[in-house]
Amino acid sequence: MPVAPPPGPDVPPPGPEQSAAGLRIGTDARVPRLLEAMRSVGRGLELHSTLERICETAAALTGARYAAIGVVDEHGDGLADFVHQGVDEATARRIGRPPDGHGGLLGALIRDPEPVRLADLTADPRSRGFPAHHPPMRTFLGLPIRVQGEVFGNLYLAEKHGGEPFDDEDLDMVRVLATEAGIAVGNARLYEAAQQRERWIDGSVAVTTALLSGGDADDALQVVAEQARRLSGAAAGIVLLPADEGGLEIVAVAADRPSGLLGTVVPPESEVVAELLAGQAVFTDDAATDRHMAAVLARRYGPAMMLPLHSDGRVLGSLVMPRAPGEHAFTEAERTLAVQFAAQAALALKMAEAQRDRERLAVFEDRDRIARDLHDLVIQRLFATGMLLENAQRGSVVPEVRDGVGKAVGELDVTIQEIRSAIFALQQGPAEVPAGLRTRVLREIGMAAVPLGFRPSHRLVGPVDTLVGDLTGKNLVAALREALSNAFRHAGASRIDVVVDATVTLPDGRPGVRLSVADDGVGIPEGGRRSGLSNLKRRAESLGGDSSHGPGLGENGGGTTVVWQAPH
Repeated sequence: MPVAPPPGPDVPPPGPEQSAAGLRIGTDARVPRLLEAMRSVGRGLELHSTLERICETAAALTGARYAAIGVVDEHGDGLADFVHQGVDEATARRIGRPPDGHGGLLGALIRDPEPVRLADLTADPRSRGFPAHHPPMRTFLGLPIRVQGEVFGNLYLAEKHGGEPFDDEDLDMVRVLATEAGIAVGNARLYEAAQQRERWIDGSVAVTTALLSGGDADDALQVVAEQARRLSGAAAGIVLLPADEGGLEIVAVAADRPSGLLGTVVPPESEVVAELLAGQAVFTDDAATDRHMAAVLARRYGPAMMLPLHSDGRVLGSLVMPRAPGEHAFTEAERTLAVQFAAQAALALKMAEAQRDRERLAVFEDRDRIARDLHDLVIQRLFATGMLLENAQRGSVVPEVRDGVGKAVGELDVTIQEIRSAIFALQQGPAEVPAGLRTRVLREIGMAAVPLGFRPSHRLVGPVDTLVGDLTGKNLVAALREALSNAFRHAGASRIDVVVDATVTLPDGRPGVRLSVADDGVGIPEGGRRSGLSNLKRRAESLGGDSSHGPGLGENGGGTTVVWQAPH
């Protein structure tokens, strides 16, 4: 068993002021406080809370009035986050934006991450002074926090109580604390990264489920936009698909104010569009770098991720996630997760497209079978029946009977011709020209009559087919479907009136179209679900319109009237 050498001139005896780490931490009450602080710092795994605990603990250990941690950005030339202790929220709001670390004393600590101790930081040549409303600070202690050997950020302490400068013992204690803080931050970052990956995976599952559910394709794309916005923490989620005239068209928007974006086409001349259609991701600190994209985004957005939705070498569209102007750019980890999400969304889009193709093929096959059955069975039976009636007509001696049979034979001939026309229509592919808005509205009303048990009344005002554009018409039909579905599922109505008026003037003076669906049902109960009404409002606002609801057709205003309107 080795024996420690006796104290000699070169080996001083261990004293109470020497810690296991070789640092002077004294023998006063701060030693147990330091141990307790180290335990406190390691509690919990949420990163921001961990940083707040480090600030609070460091301030308590050193007697500092103010403490802060500046998290160095991934480029190593500024601060990505700034957590502070000692400055109340009201003062922080008056000060304004936190420091960015691009200059001054904080910038010097980023460039040269070594401990700095100052008796008067205002006299240091690196100091830039304080912004308005900032509390006065003189004594200063700063040192780096390292995570696995790399600088994560810097810990700043200021204004030691009593006005005394920070001493060697303060520095040594904070060094020990910074070491423990580095371990805690590393664990918190790993936990946060795992949580972030889990959220993105859950979002991918939600997108895949929505796209493969067989529901409305526009609603599924809206889910893609909403999930992208939520997961990335962006100001908006925008889905673009190839436009008929070239370029990319915005088909789904998730944002606080989506007005005016839906239906906008970014032309093929855009450099960003060319890169996206070539399958390349585009990351920018400013959405205005491309003049064509700037016309759509730059007025309201700053840093952005623009990702192609491509699968098996085919670009299906694009996903754009912009942040508000002035916000920091997306990190490398966020970009990686977003690219993976876009790839999953593209795969789900392709699978949904293949599923719809299979469903269309099944419909066409069924149409062919029906056409064959009509031709081979029904028409032949009707023709044989007509022959029998003609024979009976010739054998009859009663004029009234001969006339009646003759009329029946004529009706059979007309029926055979109508069936042959139906067979021809069944054997054709989809119509080259899509049905007009009037036809689509009447079709929705007719389909709703089956589950309702009665046919809603309707009135169409003005030339709806010529005045209402394709995008607005498409969303109006979807809004009508949603309103009729809500009336069937929740209202218990016995009467529904549908009005489509293409001659209205919107509150902002633009010409528009208004859809009104009124019923005499039970109305909307207090605290009831509003998801259907929210969908209607979202559709209208994305086009620059609006949606509202009020009293219906029942006695004393019972039931519900839904009003949906948008520009032509």
